[in-house]
Amino acid sequence: MRRKDRALSREAAEAIVDACVFAVLSTVNSDGTPYGAPLSIAREGEWIYFHGAKEGQKVDNLKAMNRVCLTCVGETKVPEGKFLVEYASAVVFGTAQELVEASEKIHGLRLISLRHTPNNMGAFDEAVVRQLGATGVWKIHIDQITGKQSKPRRE
Repeated sequence: MRRKDRALSREAAEAIVDACVFAVLSTVNSDGTPYGAPLSIAREGEWIYFHGAKEGQKVDNLKAMNRVCLTCVGETKVPEGKFLVEYASAVVFGTAQELVEASEKIHGLRLISLRHTPNNMGAFDEAVVRQLGATGVWKIHIDQITGKQSKPRRE
């Protein structure tokens, strides 16, 4: 990280991951071009879970190369009358793996659902029965995580 004065602790970076509304997963296409996809995520310890379709560009990229970068942006603020954005962000480098065991997939989906739709958990079991076969669930091991926060500028 270039600006060491903006670096956050690992715990603060994990808190940004835990609080972000969505994250952007970066992978590499077969021709070497970058590909980014927004995700709903949930973290448990050293693992970040996400779900999606079982086919598509993201899945093709993950199966070809499972090294990924995940970017999370926390709170942002645009101070009145200034040309800057105050923010907090976390960047995760990790290794993704597809979950194939039903119990692991359900665990990941439960974590994601508890985080993003806690008021709908009464319908979780029924939804899982209907959709588990058509849903891909992945987890990313956090190999490295950094956090950064801009600091308000003084006049």
